[in-house]
Order: sequence, then C-alpha cells, then structure tokens
Amino acid sequence: MIKRSGLQSPPIHYGWVVVGVTFLVLLVASGVRGAPGVLIVPLEREFGWTRAAISLPISVSLLVYGIVGPFSAAFIDRFGMKSVVLAALAMLLVGFAPTVFITSSWQLLPLWGLFAGLGTGIAAMILAAIVSNRWFVKRRGMVMGLLTGSAAAGSLIFLPTLANVAVAIGWRWSVAICCAAVIAVIPPVALLLRDRPSDIGIRPFGAPDDFAEPAIRRVNPVAASFEALGDGMRSRDFWLLGGSFFVCGASTLGLIGTHFIPACVDHGIPEATAAGLLAFMGIFNFVGTTASGWLSDRVDSRYLLFWYYALRGLSLMFLPYALNMSLMGLSVFGVFYGLDWIATVPPTVRLSANAFGTERAGIMYGWIMVCHQIGAAGAAYGAGLVHTRYGDYWSAFIFAGALCFFAALLVLRIGTASRKGRRPALAAANG
Repeated sequence: MIKRSGLQSPPIHYGWVVVGVTFLVLLVASGVRGAPGVLIVPLEREFGWTRAAISLPISVSLLVYGIVGPFSAAFIDRFGMKSVVLAALAMLLVGFAPTVFITSSWQLLPLWGLFAGLGTGIAAMILAAIVSNRWFVKRRGMVMGLLTGSAAAGSLIFLPTLANVAVAIGWRWSVAICCAAVIAVIPPVALLLRDRPSDIGIRPFGAPDDFAEPAIRRVNPVAASFEALGDGMRSRDFWLLGGSFFVCGASTLGLIGTHFIPACVDHGIPEATAAGLLAFMGIFNFVGTTASGWLSDRVDSRYLLFWYYALRGLSLMFLPYALNMSLMGLSVFGVFYGLDWIATVPPTVRLSANAFGTERAGIMYGWIMVCHQIGAAGAAYGAGLVHTRYGDYWSAFIFAGALCFFAALLVLRIGTASRKGRRPALAAANG
C-alpha cells in the first residue's frame, strides 16, 4: 500500500475534471455505438440487404465490445487511461470513416464489427467504473450514475440528429458527423485526462488524511485479465451478476438499441420520429440512471436490481401493443423503459466492487460486461433473424420481457451464499 497522508486536495477536486472528460468520451462513444441502429433502414433501402445481413456486423460489434472490456481495464492499469482512451478513439475513426465507401454488407464486418467494436468496448462503462473507484471514496455511486447517464445523453444528442441528417441529405453525412464528434473529443482527453489522484499529488475525493492508495501493479495485462476471470469463475456471485447482465444486454443494446427504429418503421413511423422517441427515452434514462447511482449509495443494490429487471420486463411485454397504439403508446413505453434502460449499471458495479474489491472492480466488471455483450450480440442478430423469418419483432420483445423476470429473481441471490470466511456482497451505504 502507498500512503498519501500528506496530500492536500484543492477546493475543486480534480476528480470532477476527470469525470467531465470521461463523460464526454462516453457520450461520443455511446452516440457512435447507436449509429448503426439509425443506419439499418437507409442501408436496407439503398443496397437491398436483408435486416439479418445488416444486423450481423452490429452483433459482432457488440460481442467485440464485451470481450475487449476486461482487457481494456488491464491495459489501463498497465499503460494509463489517457493512452488507452486515445487508442480507442482512433479505432472508432478507423471503424466508421471508411463506411461511406462500402458496396457490400461483408465490408461492415471488419469496420463495424472489429474496429468500432474495439473502440466502443474500450471507451465503455469499464472506464466509468475505473474512474469512480480510483478518484472517489465518497460519492462513488453518484459518479457512476452520472457517467452511466452519458449513454443516455449520447442517445439524446446523436440519434435524432443522425436520423434527420440521413433522411434529409443521406446516411453518409450521418457517418461524417460521428467521425467529427470523435475528433472533437481528442484534445480534452490529451490535455486533461489523468490516471490516478496520486499522479497530481492529491487524494481521492472524500478520502481520509491517512488514506493508503493500493500499490500499482505493473503486470502483463492479458495475464491479469485471465487471472481475474479464473477468480471470478470460482465465485457464485460472479455467475449471478454475469447471468443477470446477460439479460440486461439482450434487453437493451441488442434489442431496443439495434431494432427499435426499424420496428417503428415497420409500423409506419418515420425514422426521424423513431429516433426522436429514442432520444425521449434518453431524457428519462439520464434521470433514472443518475437516481440509480444516488440510490446505490443508500439502498441494497440487490433490491434495486430486482425492481429494475421486473419493471423492464413489463415494459418490453407492453411494447408490441404500444407499437400498434402509435405515438401515444410508445410515449408511455418510453417513459417507463427509459427510466430503467441502464439504471442497472451503478448497482451492478457496486456489487462487483463489494464482492471483489475496489482495485479489481474494473477488471471483474469487465468480465461481467462480457456476459452483457454476449446477450446483446445474441439479441441483435437473433431479432434480425426473427424479423427476416416472421416479418415482425413480436416474439423477440415477449421473449426478452420473460428473460427480464428471470433476471429479477437471479439478482436476489447475490451475496447470500454462506461461505466460511467470506463476507456477503451486500451493497452497504458508504457514500
């Protein structure tokens, strides 16, 4: 342990600057990650590709997004946040800029599937978990809620803009906007992002005078990631968190994030209006996620997750009927689903930190996020196949709702195993 008892914090803690820069990075990455959902219908119209063919590279991207997570946490430990985040932004540019020249659907596999998947996977919630745990002792839940809300802000800003631009002047200009946003966030990252409080001679926010920072481990990132996975696989809590997060990914990024706009188009709602509905959800998403972070500092996170998954299940089962009710029904769906969309992240991060320790929370959450993205990838491609086979998404929405009810029961078992010498992973209020 490295003692930092003599460090003095300035009136405005630099951790909030790091939070601001991280918020921008996650906002842009979220907007770019959501762009393929906006582009499905324009690509379908221009090239005549099936929805399953377009969904495949999106599915691969979501899978790569998840797989890279635990390794990105280890690479951040080894090389620092600034270097790794700049590399992620470069990958996003490589993944999206050449899209304007594509002529065949297979070309989306290396672009969206590999490079964009790598970029968004590195600039993802793993980064938020690392920032909240390294830079804050108090207000961790609130910070995690704010950073998680960046995904909502990304949807709110990007999706209506990209959809309107695609309709008005062409989808290639939407791709250009994504690339410009990525370029714009590079200077703040290069100038302001810092790795740890000790790098600039301060303690984490809320740390006591005798705070001892965990020793920095300079180990092989790949070895550290697989070591953490091995530890996780021996823990029942890891499987419960991973299983519930599998359902989370399937019912959010994979299904709604990818197929909501095409489903609306199937029911006669224009792309721009459907994107506006997603942005409308983003408003409530930001509120719900920020509130979830605040609550996770005060309420047992298992009970929070139970209600989040159960209410999401109800929302998804209502969605097929909401689509038939047009804008009125979809507005009701948007409020309830939006409040819940990624509210699961702060309590899941809290439970991961409680189960495996704050210093390993980033890597362990990264592996739990792999489960999330496997679910997202399966739902993205599976729903595309369902639509290609049956011509609608009805069964995909109902099945996802049922999965959410199952996840609601799973999360109640987290931390309940009575193991000798092991403290249950309860979400104590420490904020």
